[in-house]
Amino acid sequence: MNLLWIALGLLLLPALWLIVLPLRRAAEVHDAQQAYETEQRDEAQNVAVYRRRLASLEAARERGEIDATRFEESRLELDRSLLEDTEARRHSPLKSPRAGRVLVPVLLVVLVVTSLVWYQREGAEGDLALFAARQEVANSPGGSLPMLIERFEEQAERQPGNPKVWLSLFPLYRDSGQFEKAIAALEQLIELEGRQVNLLAQLAQMEFFVANRTLTDDVQMLVEEVLEQDPRQPTVLSMLGLEAFDHGRYEEAIDYWRRAIAGMNNPDSAEALRNGIAAAQQRLGIEPEEAGSGNEGPSLNVSVSLAERLRSQVSEGDTVFVVARDVKSELPPLAIERATVADLPFEVTLDDSDAMAPVASLSKVDEVNLTVRISPSGQAMPQPGDLIGRAGPVTLGDVQGPVSVVIDGIVD
Repeated sequence: MNLLWIALGLLLLPALWLIVLPLRRAAEVHDAQQAYETEQRDEAQNVAVYRRRLASLEAARERGEIDATRFEESRLELDRSLLEDTEARRHSPLKSPRAGRVLVPVLLVVLVVTSLVWYQREGAEGDLALFAARQEVANSPGGSLPMLIERFEEQAERQPGNPKVWLSLFPLYRDSGQFEKAIAALEQLIELEGRQVNLLAQLAQMEFFVANRTLTDDVQMLVEEVLEQDPRQPTVLSMLGLEAFDHGRYEEAIDYWRRAIAGMNNPDSAEALRNGIAAAQQRLGIEPEEAGSGNEGPSLNVSVSLAERLRSQVSEGDTVFVVARDVKSELPPLAIERATVADLPFEVTLDDSDAMAPVASLSKVDEVNLTVRISPSGQAMPQPGDLIGRAGPVTLGDVQGPVSVVIDGIVD
């Protein structure tokens, strides 16, 4: 930021110099004007003309061409003409070269203040601060996603009206699993930018996943608003396909995903949806090749059980989440399945159709970590007291048979 202000100062210097320049030349110009007015010969020329005309009148009188009365009248007229010419050409006194000097510093201050105020209102100082924060974390030996989030949260407090702050925070919250904060960032962005279709679609998708992949009333209202403006919006159609798949409506899921692919510009996302279509077709007993898809993507069988010593701490209706994440936890969850304690023990297959978003699926990685969590509250985010079990890293494609995960721990 210091370099920015130095640059602004350097840009202002030529403007200030142009304002001060007339002061530096004021004395010189004043002297030149004074000399010109002193040395000008207009009045002398008028007197010379007057004398020549008067001499002509006197000669005419001596020759008897005019009488004394006519001579006096003509002479009075010449005198009057000389006086009028002299009065018309008389110059007002020149002002001092120091006159008006007080106005110049005032203009300098006004110029500087106006420039700075205009830049703060219309410039990109806030965006530069965001860039500096990102560079600071990137160049720091201990730079991490939590550190970047912390820096951007500081910027959000300093410039809450800058939509780029919330646009930057949203994917950071989402990718770190802070879904409630991601929703809040999206809502703030929508308040600043208006109810744009793409923002509403992302908000609907986030609320859908936070609600355990359920079409709540709020999500349904957002879906209707989006599809009213853009019936081919791919994010919402992908989400509706996922909801249909979760509830066994495979033909409906295939229809939604095909419509989503038609409006998609991201080849990777489209390929993930094609894998989802293939999985849905398999559930219907249709060979994927018949629909033009020969690649189902990777899948992983997971066997889930609960340690006997913890069984008394859960209820039959508590939600069980089975989650696969990349080893470094840099992406959103790659696959999520849910069940209830009543289903335990059970076996589940994770594949690309279980992805939260097409850009983060099992097809994108070679290894995953598995987490199984029992949530009495049904919240997607871990809560103290939840029961948990882990396994991994698991290399996709190398596993023979299901991966066993035992729920034997408690979230602090």
